[in-house]
Amino acid sequence: MREGFTTGICAAAASKAAAIFMKYSEVPKRVSVFNLEGREFNLEVFRAGRKLAERVKNGFGVIKDSGDDKNNDVTHGITVISELELTGKKGEIFFKAGEGVGVVTLPGLKIEVGEAAINPVPREIIKNSVREIFPDEEIFITISVPDGEKIALKTFNPRLGIVGGISILGTSGVVKPWNEEAYLESLKLELNMINALSYEELFITFGNQSEKSLRKTLNLQTKNVIQCGNYIGFVLDEASKKNFSKIIITLTIENPGKLLKVAAGNFNTHNKISDSRLEVLCTHLALLKADYEVIKKVYESNTTHEAVEIIKKSLSHEKYFEFWESISESICKKCSQRINIEIGVLLIDNDKKIFEYNNSRYRNRF
Repeated sequence: MREGFTTGICAAAASKAAAIFMKYSEVPKRVSVFNLEGREFNLEVFRAGRKLAERVKNGFGVIKDSGDDKNNDVTHGITVISELELTGKKGEIFFKAGEGVGVVTLPGLKIEVGEAAINPVPREIIKNSVREIFPDEEIFITISVPDGEKIALKTFNPRLGIVGGISILGTSGVVKPWNEEAYLESLKLELNMINALSYEELFITFGNQSEKSLRKTLNLQTKNVIQCGNYIGFVLDEASKKNFSKIIITLTIENPGKLLKVAAGNFNTHNKISDSRLEVLCTHLALLKADYEVIKKVYESNTTHEAVEIIKKSLSHEKYFEFWESISESICKKCSQRINIEIGVLLIDNDKKIFEYNNSRYRNRF
């Protein structure tokens, strides 16, 4: 199935086109940009002012193509526009939210309150793309999405306190088409491959970022790592039919949301099916007899990231360790009730291994 492009990679292409125009007075029709892993994307661009009247004078636009996932992606077909403002001196690159791009109003997200809702990885990709043309100038980049405010009502942005439009997202630059049957079949094939290589241990992560963290932390070069997406239950069931003696699930404190759902016994972690993240955090705080005000703040948190930061600041080092150990024990218990294989939870914080908890009640501090 045909892949599409994220809003982040579209914004990078539009920004690079605008930079080329400002420096060389050229009107490019296509530009190439790269994600942080070095993958190249070649996108069609256009002079935005010609299609969007005088409200965009020097900007360039990209029409977002979500590939074969267009029926599931509310941002398919939108126009992502970038305008650059040079100050004439050397300095950093700054971002502004134009029409249809949201602004962060609540804490707990990866972007500070008051900033344009352009996530950290897209910011880096955009900066890198513009720096190819302007290596050291101070630049203000305004990203706009006509009709973005209306589209944002179909997303989680209102719940997250992002007002005025959509977010500019995407870590890989790619929108992967969604076909559940094909996806599950690919997970089966990957498990078959890992099993055929005679690995005794299987590492399960939920996505690219958690796999990167796992590999970096353990300096892991082997092929016995699988990304389960939302389907950890399916992967556990299929893995139980293979010759694995142990399954190790990675929990990254920076992004623990999906595993928190598993701790509550939810084995399909899609947000349309299950969401018990804050409740799990509050339950384990209560088991540790944490202060009521701390539990209340966590329960009222806007995001899991915000909740974890509150917990980290509120508990002693020893209690913080016990807190995550308690959650890990619940995850092992729930998974062990589902399959008869030794289960381990590997806890990672900022690419540092904290501990591994197994359903054999083995504990090893690192």
